[in-house]
Formats: sequence, structure tokens, C-alpha cells
Amino acid sequence: MLTFDVKRKINTLRDILVGKVPDPKAQVEQITIALIYKFMDDMDIEGLEFGGTRQFFTGEYEKYAWTEIMKPENSGQQRALLYAEGIEKMVTNPNLPQLFRDIFRGAYIPYRDPDTLNMFLKEVSDFSYDNSEDLGNAFEYLLSIMGSQGDAGQFRTPRHIIDMMVEIVDPKKNETILDPACGTAGFLISAYRHILAQNKDEDGKSTLTADDRKRLTENFAGYDISPDMVRLSRVNMYLHHFTKPKISEYDTLTSEEKWDDCYDVILANPPFMTPKGGIMPHNRYRVKAKRSEVLFVDYIAEHLNPNGRAAIIVPEGIVFQSANAYKELRKYLVDDGFLYAVISLPAGVFNPYSGVKTSILLIDKSFARLKDELLFVKLNNDGFDLGAQRREIKGSEIPDIIRIVKKYHADMDPQTADDEILHHPLVTIASKEQISKQDYILVGERYSSNSIPKGKYKMVSLGDKSLFQVESGGTPSSDIPEYWDGNIRWATLVDLPAANLITELKDTERTISPLGLEKSSAKLLPAGTVLVSTRATIGRVAIAEYETATNQGFKNIIVLDDTKVSNRFVAYMMTALTDRMVSLASGGTFKEISKSNFLTLSIPLPPLTIQEQIVAELDIYQKVIDGARQVVDNYKPNIRVDSSWDLKPLGQICDVRDGTHDSPKFVQDGFPLVTSKNIKNGTIILDDVNFISKEDYDKINQRSKVDKGDILMPMIGTIGNPAIVDVEPTFAIKNVALIKFSGQEVKAKYVLFVLNSSLFAKYIEATKRGGTQNFISLKDIRSFNIPCPTVEIQEKIIREIEEEKTIVEQNKRLIDIFKQKIADKISEVWGE
Repeated sequence: MLTFDVKRKINTLRDILVGKVPDPKAQVEQITIALIYKFMDDMDIEGLEFGGTRQFFTGEYEKYAWTEIMKPENSGQQRALLYAEGIEKMVTNPNLPQLFRDIFRGAYIPYRDPDTLNMFLKEVSDFSYDNSEDLGNAFEYLLSIMGSQGDAGQFRTPRHIIDMMVEIVDPKKNETILDPACGTAGFLISAYRHILAQNKDEDGKSTLTADDRKRLTENFAGYDISPDMVRLSRVNMYLHHFTKPKISEYDTLTSEEKWDDCYDVILANPPFMTPKGGIMPHNRYRVKAKRSEVLFVDYIAEHLNPNGRAAIIVPEGIVFQSANAYKELRKYLVDDGFLYAVISLPAGVFNPYSGVKTSILLIDKSFARLKDELLFVKLNNDGFDLGAQRREIKGSEIPDIIRIVKKYHADMDPQTADDEILHHPLVTIASKEQISKQDYILVGERYSSNSIPKGKYKMVSLGDKSLFQVESGGTPSSDIPEYWDGNIRWATLVDLPAANLITELKDTERTISPLGLEKSSAKLLPAGTVLVSTRATIGRVAIAEYETATNQGFKNIIVLDDTKVSNRFVAYMMTALTDRMVSLASGGTFKEISKSNFLTLSIPLPPLTIQEQIVAELDIYQKVIDGARQVVDNYKPNIRVDSSWDLKPLGQICDVRDGTHDSPKFVQDGFPLVTSKNIKNGTIILDDVNFISKEDYDKINQRSKVDKGDILMPMIGTIGNPAIVDVEPTFAIKNVALIKFSGQEVKAKYVLFVLNSSLFAKYIEATKRGGTQNFISLKDIRSFNIPCPTVEIQEKIIREIEEEKTIVEQNKRLIDIFKQKIADKISEVWGE
């Protein structure tokens, strides 16, 4: 993933150049050249630090090394001259690999302003990356802002989608691997990293021999029609230890030069767009077509070895369009034993480049011929929302999909009998005979035997008086004490937690007396009544386990005929009507749905036995959620303090300070100002952040500069909730405690866990101040006594707590998975 710091640096570099180099492509070239120039010097410096020698800048070329150019004693003019001369000299530098020399060939600086160039070079000097892949990501971002991606249907494939495809295909160390439309070589790099990860011993050490590694670098190949893409992917491969990357500038669809080359594994996201007039291919394709997406899939199928495997991203037209070429391609893939599975991707997976709907075709020439069927999997949540910004969200189904597909792939029977796969909510299985009768359409929903077609179950109105009685609630006068604190439960919205899909209402915070019930419009509702909030916060649902009354913010459904209707089934169905109820609500400050409008609502009503089966399934899912939530909600790191440990004030063992007390002016584009709201769940969130000028940023940093490895902790609002800064920060802070570590007395992670523990939570409760918004003073934070065991004990505590936190995260994921299962099942009943 492209880090915020890398993205900001690139944008800053463009801002510097924009006045002197207006052409976006030229800007990209200048930044690319500078980053590679510096990267080569960084590699030389790393070699020197490990006792080696320079690799790139040696002999007469050493004076052009980045570190030499940027020496403080050099004037701006001298730096400009050295850099310009160095760029020209790199073409003849024999120490550079040919692909780097090619990048510098013809390169020059299109301006001669020393001040601008000096500013540009200083900004490049501050560019940092955790690994070489960050440089590849930076290149991809450069191309995206230049606008070249998308011109030919070339959309940057998200890293997590690439990794999912690679994990499923599972390339091996001795296999040949091709991407025939390689772009920036993302698939090839992911496949390489996968093979490295699969070849390690129990201690994490590589088991690959020197011959294995040599063969690996020879087994990877990529083609692309764009010279810019070829140059970029060669550099990216080089950065991942491919000293002679086999990336060719090659027109995959029209050239025959490499037609006879076949591969064990092919991974690709081919261009979706066909040039005007179509493509004029040669006559060796199996399918006669002019559409690029059809030809690419045909090409990949044709160029697999007899036991070859492939994963291909295709636009939606491939899976369902009725034109002859599309249908012929699908028939070929199914009948000739190529295709074994199709994964449907969310429509926004390529945002912001494109909202095109896509699928992944999974091919295995030996496995597919054993099967009489195809597996269809629908990915709804890939871990990111589907907006333009693609913000990370919880509940990714990718791990589950990888597991299901791999499990299916391991079953060699012609027809699978695995109940988990057959009944998995994301899965549909169709026989090849079924598919052939449907024009070989590769859309799973077309064959879903488990789904309930829309309209299968009759819809019944809540106004049906033979089935339901709907009652509103009421509130006794608050001025008459005799109406309150009686023996009748009285539900309000506070008794229905937002986190619950359905609340099992056993008790209420407040009660009323029989007189209060009599003197108000509240009704005594029987046990089993379905309570639905219909005012202000609309759509929360509960089932009363005992006789209960409610306030007027509810419409309450009493089931009159339990031989036809399950009250729990009604409750689950009502959770799907929130949006409909909101649309029917009216009012000013507090919108409310009237009883007459409420009675117009309808729900599907299958036979009682089916209702009970559905409820039983949903109840199982809910129990899993409830159990997992107990773990998540109640977990806090617990550090058992030994009486022999020293207790030292935090301010004594760490440098503890806070951010600015001023209110700097916000600007449109500048440096982020992190406040308490930007630290959530132990993470620094920069999505919703205000920006300040460089002047204010520098002023704040004179006093409170944040560095990597520091701890940040909110001092206002949700106090505590600390986070370790795990990237090079480019932000300032306000209303946030900054904790720095100078010695080795305590480990940062140990302090983090102490500040997250019940020890500190109790201390906050005792020392916090404020009315509407709580806060804790810097003095009180510094005064908090940290238990200080030996470093060895601290490390042991860190390991134990990290294991516990892993289990908590697994429970969070479990909640998301089973909430989605409930939602899918309810949607299925509605026929959606």
C-alpha cells in the first residue's frame, strides 16, 4: 500500500516542479530519475555499512554520488551542476545495470534554476521507504497522477487482490510464470514473494538453494506494449533482486514472435479497452474476435503448459455477454476443461481509476478436466469500502474465499460433497450441463439452488389483524412520583444497544407503576412482543422476554397466531426494513414513523417450519457473535505487578510532553495536525484530518517533534487509547501526549500495554477532570507510576499480550463474518 508519507512527498516534488516543468509526463520523468539516482546511492551506502564497497558510484563516478552532491559545503549552484552532469554521465557508467542506463539515456534537466533544483533535491533527500516495494508503489502513484493509466484500459490492480490471486494459484519455485500484460510487474513481484514465503524452515530461514534462486529469476517473464511500463517493471523487478529481468516490450495480441512460449502459471489483469476499430489479431487464436479482453483470455488459455494454472481479471462482459465471441470463449473454457472457478469482485474494486465490474477466472488444465461442475464465489467485502478513496474497513472475506477455493481445489471428485462448500453463503456450484443450457453464462446467481427467488414467499402486511396486533407506547407524567419505580418494566431506546442486531430484553433501566401505566398511553405487552424503535433512532429491534411496556418511541408487534408466525422470525425480518421505515418517517427534530405508515410495511412469510429453520440458523450465527463480542468488549491487557518491581513516574523514565496549545490556522493543503480524534483503537488515522501551514508545522515541531517509535495518547475526550508511531511521521500534534524513549530502561511496547491496561484506566478515572469533555493534565500523565521489571520480563509480557491481542482480533473478524452471514441469509429470504 502507498503510504501517506510517500504520497505527500511525491505531491510536494510535483508542486516544486510545476512552475518550471508544466507537462505532467515530464514531471514524472524528473521525479523518477531523481528517485532512482538516490536509490542507487542508498544501496551503495547500505553496502558500505555492511563492510562492502560501493557498487554504482565508484572511481570517476563517485563524485556524482547523491551524498557527494548533497554535502553541506556545496552551494546550490554546485549541486545543480553536479546533478546535471551526473545524470548525463550515468549513461556511460559501466557499473550500472543496462536497465538503469536506459532510464538515464536522453535524460536532462529542462530548467536551470539553482534555487528550484536545490529545493527539489533536498526534498528527494528526505524521501524514505521501508523497502524497495515502496519505490515501485511510488512509481505507480506517479503514473496514476500523470493520467496515463486508464488510457488503454490499464487499471492498477489493488495489491490485496493480486495477493489473493497469487495465494489461490500457489506458484511453485520450479515453475515458469508469465504476466502477458504486466504493467508495473505487480503480479510477478507478488508471485516471487509468495514463493520465498513458501520456502522457509521452522525458524523462518530460506530453504532455497543458490540454484533455486538462479532458476527463479530466469522463470519469471512479463510482456507489455508500453515502453514506459516496460521500463518501470524492469526497475521494479530489479529492486526485487532480478538482476536481468525478462520484461519484454511486446504486443501480446498481434505479434507471433513469442507464440510458441508456454508457461506453468499465468497471472494477469489485461487491458479492458479495445482500440477503435478493434484489434487485428493473427489467425492462431482459437476464438475469432477483435475485443482485447476476449483475445487476452484466449491467449492465456492457449499458452499454459498441460498442467498449467492461471488467474485472470476480466470485465463483466466476459462472463455474460451474448455476442458470439464471448459465448464461444466461455464454451471453450468450460467444455475443454480449462475453467474451474469464477470469483465475482465488487464493482468499486478499481476505484478511483474505474467503477467497472470485474470477475476473476481461475484456470487449471489438469484439475478442471476432472470436474463436472464449476465453483462460483462472490466477494462482497474485500476489506475496503467502494468509494473513490477506498478506505480500509473491517470484515474482509478474502481469507475465507482463499480457504474455500483451495479446499475445493483439493477435492478431486467429479462432484464435490463437502457440506461446508455447498452451503457456504458466498458459494454457488453449478454443473457444466446446467451452464451449457444457460449459454455458458458465468454468473453464480444464475445457478444458485440455495437462494430463494424473489416472490417465492408471500408477503404479509403488519396490518393483517389475523396475524399481528401493533401497539404504540407512552410515558407517564414525570411530575408524579407515584407513576414511577413500580414493578412494570418500561423500555426506552437506551435498553436496546446499537451493537445488537436483536436485543433479548430481560430488564429495563426504568420501571413504572400500575398507576403510571393506567394514567398514560403505555400498554402492558406480553412476553414475546417484538419491539421496534420508530422515533429519532429508527430500526432497533428487541424481543421482550417478560411483560413490558415502552415509551412512545416504539411500535410493538404482538404475534396473534403462533401456528403461522414465529415472533423471532418477525424480529429478524424487521431488521431488514430500517431504510424503508426511515423513508416513511416524518417530523422536524425527531423523525417518527406513524402507526398508520408502520402498518403498511410487509414481510415475507414462509411456512412455519421454514421460519423455524431460518431462525435456528440465524440464532446460531448470533450466538457466535455474542460469544466473540464478550471477548472483544471485555479484553484489556492485564499486567500482574510483582511487589519487587520498581515503580517509577512515567515522566522520569520517558520524555513526556504535549502538542501545541495554540489554534493554528487550517489550510487547504499542508501538513496534517493530529488531535485526539485522529487516534482510534491504537491507530493513527489521517483520513479525517485538518492541515496547517509549514510555518505552523515547524513552530510546533520545535517543541513537540514526533518521531517514529514515539507513543501518542489522546488527552481529551477518550483519554488513553495510545498508539505507537510506526511510520516516519509528517504531522504535528495538539491535545495529544507525546511519549519519547531515550534509554533502554523500558520498552515502548511494554509502556503502550501498561497505558492500555486496567492499571492506567483506574488512574484516569481518579485523575480526569472536566464537564462536557474529560481531559487529563500533562502533569498527571507524567506522575503515573509505571511498574518497571527487567527488560527480559518486559519482553515476556509483550509476547504474552501480543498473543492475546491476536485472539481478540480473530474474534473481531469472527463478528464481522457472522454479521455478514446473518445479513446474507435475511436478504436471501427477501429474495434479494
